[in-house]
Amino acid sequence: MLLGPRAHSDRVGFSLSIVRIALAILLFTHGAFRASHWDPYVTGFGEWLGSIGFPYGFYWAAAVTIYELIAPWFLLTRRFVTLACLGHIVIVALGMVLVHYPDGWFVVGAGRNGMEYSVMLLAGLVAVAWAYAPRMS
Repeated sequence: MLLGPRAHSDRVGFSLSIVRIALAILLFTHGAFRASHWDPYVTGFGEWLGSIGFPYGFYWAAAVTIYELIAPWFLLTRRFVTLACLGHIVIVALGMVLVHYPDGWFVVGAGRNGMEYSVMLLAGLVAVAWAYAPRMS
């Protein structure tokens, strides 16, 4: 049986909600783990950022961690969704380039700590950001 236009639209909206909520949970969990183990994770992350040339590495690490705790709530509540996604896109893209790219493509199996998971996060974030972007007239 074929779906009517409204039924199809409802399914698309529901599917997008699944992606949006899954992204929010994954991103929040990442930040929550780091925040609940502030030392060594945030401190260590900050020291690492400083070692690769980021000034005030600790403050960058703390800001990323706090962003990962706050922005997912915007995704869940459908408020400022595009802005929340754009911030996460920057964080995930930088993490992909600085951390995961040097280890190759695969996260597990044929490699370790690669960038395939980051690419999937980026695809989801871009799709959700695009779907919630203000319409241009």
